[in-house]
Amino acid sequence: MIQVDLQKIVTSDQEHLIHPLFHPNDQKEPFVWVKGEGATLWTADGREFIDGLACLWNVNAGHGRKELAQAAARQMEQLAFASGYTGNTNIPAVQLGERLTALCYPSIKHFYFTSGGGESNDSAIKTARFFWISQGKKDKLKIISRENGYHGVTIGSMSATGIPAYWAMFGGRLPGFISIPALDADALEKAILNEGPDTVAAFIAEPVQGAGGLRPPSADYFLRIRDICNKYDVLFIADEVITGFGRTGKWFALDHWKVEPDIISFAKGITSAYIPLGGIGITDRVFKALTDVPPERRWMHAYTYSSHPTACAVALANIDIIEREGLVEAAAQKGARLLKGLQQLAKLDAVGEVRGLGLMAGVEFKGFQPAQKFGARVQKECYKRGLVSRIKDDIYMLAPPLVVTDAQIDRIVNILGEAIPAATQ
Repeated sequence: MIQVDLQKIVTSDQEHLIHPLFHPNDQKEPFVWVKGEGATLWTADGREFIDGLACLWNVNAGHGRKELAQAAARQMEQLAFASGYTGNTNIPAVQLGERLTALCYPSIKHFYFTSGGGESNDSAIKTARFFWISQGKKDKLKIISRENGYHGVTIGSMSATGIPAYWAMFGGRLPGFISIPALDADALEKAILNEGPDTVAAFIAEPVQGAGGLRPPSADYFLRIRDICNKYDVLFIADEVITGFGRTGKWFALDHWKVEPDIISFAKGITSAYIPLGGIGITDRVFKALTDVPPERRWMHAYTYSSHPTACAVALANIDIIEREGLVEAAAQKGARLLKGLQQLAKLDAVGEVRGLGLMAGVEFKGFQPAQKFGARVQKECYKRGLVSRIKDDIYMLAPPLVVTDAQIDRIVNILGEAIPAATQ
């Protein structure tokens, strides 16, 4: 284990770092992570935890993968970075585009790479607007998203995110963003008609809502969504930043319902978080809008690190691991075991709904007022017992690495089975 002066690290952190979702009250006793292996994490003071959320839904292939570190090192030694701007390319990016074409929805064949999920969703939103403007429909700009949907916190993706806490202190959402109830497909049709179909560019949704409380859809939900988007000529953006690359037991989650989007956004699992990478994939129809405009009306969208060769090389190696070790199939099998175990907790008075899809699961608590912060109390009890994950209000969320063992899954269930009663005392 790495030897560090723990107090010095914590003090320096408090003096110099601003963290995501920052408030100093939450940074008084941080976890100082120093090692990961498989689905296990260790802190600087020697504590061992099951990683119940694959850190941030993203370490799909598990911690400590030397193969991924070696892929990065080899590429960095040869060509760490080169511009991906038009007129330039590199071999790992080209190979990754080919690989994704074989893995993704049949209609998605063209890819643009970013550095993460928020950038990906911004890219998807801008591309949807470009698509309509390029066809002379300059009023077709509005983006419809869902309440409790999470799409990132850049100014554009924040505006699509349907969680008001992310908007309040930043002046609210940008104009042209509307949210509808999360799992009511008819609400989309009502919103399109209310706004006017000629003003709506796209609908964006996660196949399974993640950070907003882990909410899988009904079996017919996305079939209805696809029909509505077709009926009113609205593009469908699938935010698969969390659900992509095996998390739900399919390479991409809409395959559960045999639905294909017009644009897909992805990140997280594409590199199992070993290096930042994300992107969007688009259909031939959308791609044609990019290729058919004159140069002066081109798709003026860009990131310095798009098509980053090292990130793309790591993604290729990560996909090799997922395929070779059957981690997509493992997510389906292990997810079923996890959900079955968690459903046994429904006998506890504090437990309401238990839900999930693949290796994503949520346990929602019932009968508590927000001021009681019951979810936070359960989380604290889980920490004591060696499980780290996240809560959304009174929902405990789980999405461990796809390499989690059966024994670790059973331990997760047992820890929650102990932590929930302890939190009620």
